[in-house]
Amino acid sequence: MTTLPDRPGTALLVIDVQNGVVEGAPRRDEVIANIASLVDRARTEDVPVIWVQHSDDGGLKEGSEAWQYVSELRRREGEPLVHKRYGDSFEDTELEALLAERGVGRLVVSGAQSDACIRSTLHGGFVRGYDVTLVGDAHTTEDLTQFGAPAPELVIAHTNLYWGFQKAPGRRGGTVDTAEVSFGAAE
Repeated sequence: MTTLPDRPGTALLVIDVQNGVVEGAPRRDEVIANIASLVDRARTEDVPVIWVQHSDDGGLKEGSEAWQYVSELRRREGEPLVHKRYGDSFEDTELEALLAERGVGRLVVSGAQSDACIRSTLHGGFVRGYDVTLVGDAHTTEDLTQFGAPAPELVIAHTNLYWGFQKAPGRRGGTVDTAEVSFGAAE
């Protein structure tokens, strides 16, 4: 259903699963295990896996330990790595070009943080014409309750809830759990 002509393919996005981003995140190990499972399935099904890595001038300085991807996930040679400095993985990056050259019109999204880079990328892909599926048990966020945010589990649940109903002319969103992910064309 994507509005991007001649782009029937699907890609798995693995966003910001970096030491400094997921340290202390709820269900960290479960989320990473789910992402690892998705990566394995995508590779088996010859679906592109695209890794996204955030950097900033604060705690995620490029090259630092916090900036590194978690040791449980390993990018293979030839799998693209998109470096970003903004929440939306499309903003000022080569992500769109990588997806276009692979014929991708549908995204399966996993990673961190639910209320920041995940949410921004979901919307960024959607407004650019992609069908965008969020993997509900393969994203997490940090605890920002001290700043007035809801508890992390509520942020995750709300993101899953509202994205499950996302649709627009010619494209749609949706939320599924890892076991329900289909890398085939959206139905």
